[in-house]
Amino acid sequence: MNIQERLISLDFLRGATIIGMIIVNDPGSWAHVYKPLLHAQWNGATVTDLIFPFFLFVVGVSISLAYTKRLQKNEAKRSLVKKILQRTLVIMLLGWFLALFPKFEISNIRLVGVLPRISIVFMVCALLFLYTSWKQQLKIAVGILLLYYLLLMFVPLPGYGRVVLEPGLNMAAWIDQWIVPGRMYRGTWDPEGFVSTLPAIVTGISGMLVGRIWLVPQAAYRKLVYLFVVGFLLYIAGLVWSWHFPLNKNLWTSSYVLYTSGLATMSFATSIYVVDVIGIRAWTKPALIFGANAIFAFVLHGVLFRVFVLDIAGKSTIGWFMHVLTSLGFSMKLASFSWALFYTFLCFLPVWYLYDKKIFLKI
Repeated sequence: MNIQERLISLDFLRGATIIGMIIVNDPGSWAHVYKPLLHAQWNGATVTDLIFPFFLFVVGVSISLAYTKRLQKNEAKRSLVKKILQRTLVIMLLGWFLALFPKFEISNIRLVGVLPRISIVFMVCALLFLYTSWKQQLKIAVGILLLYYLLLMFVPLPGYGRVVLEPGLNMAAWIDQWIVPGRMYRGTWDPEGFVSTLPAIVTGISGMLVGRIWLVPQAAYRKLVYLFVVGFLLYIAGLVWSWHFPLNKNLWTSSYVLYTSGLATMSFATSIYVVDVIGIRAWTKPALIFGANAIFAFVLHGVLFRVFVLDIAGKSTIGWFMHVLTSLGFSMKLASFSWALFYTFLCFLPVWYLYDKKIFLKI
């Protein structure tokens, strides 16, 4: 295939991560969830822990592909920077809107979160792409991962006199307490805090570097081999590093970055082979539809959830759904998972309408 052709596989992977986000974020009952659909309690990584880094990885790949084309068309960097900053602001504001909706208690706002992190990673990576070489990006990525490792594993936690790597008791959380404004998700710490956003930026950079590999003018099969090899080496490096610096999504540890970026690279290569090279696309349509308006779909799922938790005759809509299914003999976990699938389908309908009308919201 020609490297200038649009990668349908990238749209598929983006949409698949959004579907995954909605499913794991919206069970019928948090007390009844299948284990793979839960985040690791602290150290370790489940399938659910792959979703967010996969999305940031796709953001990085998209930056490489999109901005390479724009630069080839001689678009001025100054104009691109303006658009980057505008998009960053829009995504950030959408994140704050979700944090406030529906009560809009400004004094209790959570300024960090999933969308704010996405906006920061996008902005930093896009600017790095415009103004640095891939070698400089690689050095920056390695530097951030090593400095973060040294910070968390060798700097004693103030007040304890030793290194601590526990929930809310670690150097990332300690620094966040001083620099993160507003409410934090866990009270005294936040899994999307500013400090752990630094290694999350490296996840985006890994996607950019993989995107550059794909843009090299070589045969598709040869590039796919490169991607599989690079992905496998990153995966192994992350596993080995985790023996000393544990895999941890909440801290977004350096080992977690390598581990998830490796898996994302291999998944991206697999998607390219299946969807773009072989051309098996019939089953990809739902993910493509979600991927076409990914941020809109994420915001929509956050808004609709607030509607379905409203009380109706003593139960929420979710509660009534769970009650009906369990009355029919469904187990609590199956009923909870069924709601997540049903809710994902409800979110799919307006996104499908936009796709059918060829409306793509450039958020």
